[in-house]
Amino acid sequence: MTTSAPSTVLRTPYQESVAAYWNSNQQDPVNLRLGEIDGLYHHHYGIGDYDPAVLDGPQETRDSRIIEELHRLETAQADLLLDHLGDRRRTDRIMDAGSGRGGTSIMAERRFGCQVDGVSISEYQVDFANKQAAERGVSERVKFHFRNMLDTGFATGSRQAIWTNETTMYVDLFELFDEFSRLLQHGGRYVCITGCSNDVNGLRSKAVSRIDEHYTCNIHPRSAYFRALAENNLVPIEVVDLTAATVPYWELRAKCSVATGIEDPFLTAYKEGSFHYLMIVADRI
Repeated sequence: MTTSAPSTVLRTPYQESVAAYWNSNQQDPVNLRLGEIDGLYHHHYGIGDYDPAVLDGPQETRDSRIIEELHRLETAQADLLLDHLGDRRRTDRIMDAGSGRGGTSIMAERRFGCQVDGVSISEYQVDFANKQAAERGVSERVKFHFRNMLDTGFATGSRQAIWTNETTMYVDLFELFDEFSRLLQHGGRYVCITGCSNDVNGLRSKAVSRIDEHYTCNIHPRSAYFRALAENNLVPIEVVDLTAATVPYWELRAKCSVATGIEDPFLTAYKEGSFHYLMIVADRI
């Protein structure tokens, strides 16, 4: 059951600028070339060691080998997130908040067989993802909506699980988790994978600021996540530091044609300790 969509999806000039950024990056090869490998289009980064053999072999196929390996690492990250959504049933309804081109939502339906709703403030991403669901024959169970994750319009208590995958840096965490708390049933599961700045270092580093500038986002300090969760009846049951696990992805990405120049700031921030890559698993009480 859902209520009607809010009349105004983009509520502020900042949200309009974020939507414009993602709508205008339609042909960004860092997402498209990786997704073309198997039709799962991700908008996040990878975890795990890469196979060094992809750097060997014929030079003319080296780039394609690297791109295929990057996609494997990104899919491994999505699988890890789904591993922590708990035991989902076919009758469940789950939500992908900031769903991008829809890859993780399609993976979730494949794994759990339940209804998946993705929300995004990018109309281009919503249209693209719905076409992917239709091509795979799952559009009855996987639907993408042009809606704001801070005000989805979905019914209170209608979700058994929600996840965000590298999208929380675009919104106010207290507003976001208030909406998730409203949507989740008692005992419902929330999983977040995100980059966050390290409070121990004080103000954000130059490298973290460069990441903000590149993606038109506002990276939150680590402590803000736990304050916002606690204020909204979301209790962490597991916190996993994925920082070391994501460094190989960035090192490999810097070696191929889809590199954008943001690889060095990510690697600098991770290695100097000013930036962390966390997975937070929380339950609604």
